[in-house]
Amino acid sequence: MNGLLFGLWAARIPAFVERFGLDHDALGLLLLCIAGGAIVAFPLAGRASDRMGAKRLTRLLIPVQICTLLALPLMPSLWLLAPALFLFGAAYGATDVAMNGWATEIERAGGRPILSSFHAAWSLASGAGAASGLVFAGGPVMLHFAVIGLPAAALGWWLTRVPWQSDLSDDGPAFALPKGGLVTVGIVALAAALGEGAVADWSAVYLIEALSQTERAAPLGYACFAAAMVTVRLAGDGLVARFGPTAMTRASGAFAVTGASLVALAPGLGLALPGFVLFGLGLGVIFPLAFSRAAASRSMPAGQAIAAVATLGYGGILIGPPLIGLVAAATSLRIGMALLAVLALLIVALARAMAPPPAP
Repeated sequence: MNGLLFGLWAARIPAFVERFGLDHDALGLLLLCIAGGAIVAFPLAGRASDRMGAKRLTRLLIPVQICTLLALPLMPSLWLLAPALFLFGAAYGATDVAMNGWATEIERAGGRPILSSFHAAWSLASGAGAASGLVFAGGPVMLHFAVIGLPAAALGWWLTRVPWQSDLSDDGPAFALPKGGLVTVGIVALAAALGEGAVADWSAVYLIEALSQTERAAPLGYACFAAAMVTVRLAGDGLVARFGPTAMTRASGAFAVTGASLVALAPGLGLALPGFVLFGLGLGVIFPLAFSRAAASRSMPAGQAIAAVATLGYGGILIGPPLIGLVAAATSLRIGMALLAVLALLIVALARAMAPPPAP
């Protein structure tokens, strides 16, 4: 549900660009509103997750997230769209922290790596949401969001009735940042998140402006990226169990560098789409590994540790798009995309941080 709603937004960004006549600067700053909402929500959601339980918080946030999405096409001006995007980002970010906390509880109870498969479900749904833009291209945004988003949210909310007792904790401050080794984990997650956020919010615009594609073809970049993430995440748990988190992180970074470079240099779809595929394969397992490592922290409660890493990590998903917008405005959109290859090198360089913490 969370991934699908995000994919719906990503697919229709060109419609908002056209409706409000946004240039790169304006779009980048507007996307910063989503980043601001999420960053404010991350630590609050982590604290609430520890206190009331990740499962209960997830159930409470689902109706909030779908309502904030449906509010976006109703905004008549940029001055109202900006705060609406802030609330959408807050709802998205809070739900993400809560459901990842719940997922790590299930992983610990099972005693084996499974978080990658949960993230595969997110990627599959976000790709489906983006691909739905092919069907609804040129049509009303509200109709698109309602027809796809409302049933998904209703189903997600209904399924959260499953019995589960979440871990509870009353320790720690209301706002928490990563400590010790989690700082480096957060930086790795940040590098991956910047790339994922940039592809989600700029790939459609990039294909239209840099590669002269139509609005109907524009969602293909993100759809290919998300499909690749699904593929590697479905296989990721087995690969992590076999090769270990450090080796998987290092190999993933190498794929990401190659993919981002292809996208930035591509003269057409023939190289751009394979580049998006390689980029997705490279970033796919980074977030599951980062959240698993955060949940294993011995210095912070799980919810706060996840939220602390998410503040750097998922904050990057939302900071990445405005950053690319600012770089594109100062240089070009191609150079903005090339920046993602440089950031991917950090994943290779800091791969050791993803190893499990030493036993006490």
